[in-house]
Amino acid sequence: MKIDLSGKVAVITGGSRGLGHAMATTLSGAGATLALVARDQVRLDQACAELTAKGRTVSGFVADVTKEADVKRVAGEITATFGAPHILINNAGNNVRKHLAELSLDEFRSVIDGSLTSTFLMSRALTPGMKGRGYGRVINMTSMLSHISLPGRTPYSSAKTGLLGFTRALALELAADGITVNGISPGPFDTDMNRAVKDDPQANALFLTNLPVGRWGRVEEIGALACYLCSESAGFITGTDIVIDGGWTTK
Repeated sequence: MKIDLSGKVAVITGGSRGLGHAMATTLSGAGATLALVARDQVRLDQACAELTAKGRTVSGFVADVTKEADVKRVAGEITATFGAPHILINNAGNNVRKHLAELSLDEFRSVIDGSLTSTFLMSRALTPGMKGRGYGRVINMTSMLSHISLPGRTPYSSAKTGLLGFTRALALELAADGITVNGISPGPFDTDMNRAVKDDPQANALFLTNLPVGRWGRVEEIGALACYLCSESAGFITGTDIVIDGGWTTK
């Protein structure tokens, strides 16, 4: 099925690398105009240059989406550049892998803010502009650790499980406007965030034993799923979470 997102403006947080960059590549390939938001100016410039070289329409916006003032500013900049967006993908996030007794309060809060607070701030800033068109898409990047967990993942599981509840509630608020809100729960994907696990032979072997498909996910597979959820064909899907984890959570 060919998906056409021509005329749609998509905002992607954490869009300069990993899953965010993969989704940016796929959505822009379907014709969407991109506003990529990230903290790292250098990586953001590189991502925009790569997509521009492919003939895509993309601009980068530097912001820390855990900070209310930054979000207010960047939302205004995006709207001034492209008009009100049609698509928002809340992909920004971070992780701290420590057991509970070793965690500081600041570390715990940083992970909650990275995934959950940032999603609240960006959604509050940009979804009002989606109303009145009969179409809008919000995708929140949850995690398979919203559904199961692992030792040392208390902050991450807490943030991502909270994001599930946020997704369901916002879907109900926006449904009458034709705006869908869904989560995507990735399992182990080959990204920078998971590099420490993948490069550790023992940890990698443990992960592979839990993956019925026998491999890590490819970032392009997330891009394809996000692109479908943004399409007109997915207008009857809202308030749900799609797990894409190679079968891990079925065991």
